[in-house]
Amino acid sequence: MEGTIRAPKVFDALIPLIFLIVLLVLNIQVFGTDGLSGSNQIVLILSATVAALVSIFRLGFRWETLQDGIVKSISAAMSSILILFLIGALAGTWLLSGIVPAMIYYGLQILNPTIFLFAACVVSAIVSIATGSSWTTVATVGVALLGIGKALGFEEGIIAGAIISGAYFGDKMSPLSDTTNLAPAMAGTDLFTHIRYMAKTTVPSITITLIIFIVVGFNYETVGSVEDVKAISAVILERFNVNGWLFIVPLVVLGMIIKKVPAIPALLTGALLGGVFALIFQPQIISLIAAEDGSYAYQGFKAVMMSLYGEISVVTSNDVVNELLVTGGMAGMLNTIWLIVCAMVFGGIMEESGMLRVLAETIIKKVHRVGSLIASTAATCVFFNITTSDQYLAILVPGRMYADVYKKRGLKPENLSRTLEDSATVTSVLVPWNTCGATQASVLGVATLTYAPFCFFNIISPFMTILFGYLKIGITYYEKEEV
Repeated sequence: MEGTIRAPKVFDALIPLIFLIVLLVLNIQVFGTDGLSGSNQIVLILSATVAALVSIFRLGFRWETLQDGIVKSISAAMSSILILFLIGALAGTWLLSGIVPAMIYYGLQILNPTIFLFAACVVSAIVSIATGSSWTTVATVGVALLGIGKALGFEEGIIAGAIISGAYFGDKMSPLSDTTNLAPAMAGTDLFTHIRYMAKTTVPSITITLIIFIVVGFNYETVGSVEDVKAISAVILERFNVNGWLFIVPLVVLGMIIKKVPAIPALLTGALLGGVFALIFQPQIISLIAAEDGSYAYQGFKAVMMSLYGEISVVTSNDVVNELLVTGGMAGMLNTIWLIVCAMVFGGIMEESGMLRVLAETIIKKVHRVGSLIASTAATCVFFNITTSDQYLAILVPGRMYADVYKKRGLKPENLSRTLEDSATVTSVLVPWNTCGATQASVLGVATLTYAPFCFFNIISPFMTILFGYLKIGITYYEKEEV
């Protein structure tokens, strides 16, 4: 059987890919934003089945060979899966300890009506970094900021653009974000290397964005109050003991990142320290989560364990705050991990059979420079955002397609992971039929095409990464000994 194997043609490789795209488009129409709950994963498995059938009956592969490819593909993602579990645990203890609420509280204090658009972008960025979720930020603080901005006389499109720009910046730069973990997993680098390297293009992009919002903001006459924001701050203070000591934990984790401590021990340390600080500073939250009588040691053990593995929420008198103060722990990461495993099954078969290689070779046949390669990668990510309607697939599929290409060109994987985030993550919200675009339009009550022209960060990011590629700024290569 091994002697009958033939090299795949472009037509062979397109069969499972077209099947994937068509089924995903149909899937989005039927399930909408619930696709991540399982239907997208099933689509990937079905697409992997089609890829396997093509590999076996057209190319002559044995199933055992394809299965080895699947196992290798999943194994490559195992460290990222462990990191995702630890991020879920860290998010839980950081909520329980009041670290995330403190970040949100101090972020809201910088809001000033005279520079509202700038402040809305910064607040959204801070909250998104703290929570690791642009969706949560937009659905909570973003909704409040939209109401305040409209009361001050701003058009809803530009308010939404400022909120989304900040939220997606924070989402990209937060180690708690699933896409920020997904991109380096696909490219083959580690989380903190990815974040450090991504900052080279992301910081200039958000700086330009903030300058634009300052200039635009000063051309508006702002009148009104920020009572809604004050109400959110008051509710947080009412529930949590907010103080500067809480920032010791994120500073410790940040210090470990700077010292290049591996992601898993750094995140585990952050999660455990969050539990300790919860016991010290938030006894009332401990009692609330434990919801049982008993000694404080008993309640503390139960509450910390619950925050590590499962969903916890802090109920307040404010619905907006209630939506913000909830986390899923390790269990909350299972859908993302499920998606990664299913994508690795599809990618493993496509890679083992050579179909990914032939697609990538076709795309980059005329690409001779680093800038052209990065531009091709960015264009592919945007294409998948438009055709598959899902930002995760826009990271997953191009990530698998281009990983070997970057390696053969001597480019380190962080070049690819940065490009994936600079193009796939941020542009998803600009597509009306993408899950991100549809969700944010629904949550804010602002049409995608109304806010899209004002999402300056999301528009600038892919062009910034392409510019860096053509100018060869911040490009890292393998050393000779590494090759």
